Amino acid sequence: MESEGSQPKLNIAPIEAGTSLRVRAYEALKRAITEMDIYAHVEDIRLDERQLSQDLGVSRTPIREAFTLLEQEGFVRAVPRRGIFVVRKTKREIIEMIEVWAALESMSARLATQRASDKELKSLRTLFREFHDESSPSEHMHEYSEANIRFHQKIVELGGSRLIADMTENLFIHVRAIRTVSLRQDNRAARSIKEHMEIIDALEARDADRAERLVREHTLGLAAHVEKHGLFAR
Repeated sequence: MESEGSQPKLNIAPIEAGTSLRVRAYEALKRAITEMDIYAHVEDIRLDERQLSQDLGVSRTPIREAFTLLEQEGFVRAVPRRGIFVVRKTKREIIEMIEVWAALESMSARLATQRASDKELKSLRTLFREFHDESSPSEHMHEYSEANIRFHQKIVELGGSRLIADMTENLFIHVRAIRTVSLRQDNRAARSIKEHMEIIDALEARDADRAERLVREHTLGLAAHVEKHGLFAR
């Protein structure tokens, strides 16, 4: 984890004029927050309105309007006399979110066995191709973490349910960050890739019951890890 007192910087670029600046600012900030490892450091993440205005190349007005939209969606919170902060969940909230994700993703896995093409299911293997010859993906943790996140997104996508995809969208910011942090601990990365291969086997075999069960157990294993280690309690 980062040392206390350091502040992570949002990875954003200036936005171009054309569409509503409020919409552009909102999209840029939401994307940047989603890509952050929001649980990888101790201190709260405060968003600097002046700095964001400079980074995005717009006035403060669309930044403030974007903050309003993001707060309504639960991505940020306004603290009187302190500023705007990225929302981070309590340990209990995180576990509940993982449980919801487990239910939605496992159903997506079942649907994928019925709806996805052989080519689409096979594409899941390519995500981990570069890690097959290693005893552990720990030597390339950033790359493996990104492949891991894409794997879970892809299962939801292959399920073909627009409603499930919409329901998981706002959970993703937290689940992504939690998975990223937990992979570095307790040898979870090595176990993770083994479980992924078993899930892919079940999907390719069109075994709906097994695919659904394996995905659910895999994700609930993350909830158990958070429960045991208390990684994100406040």
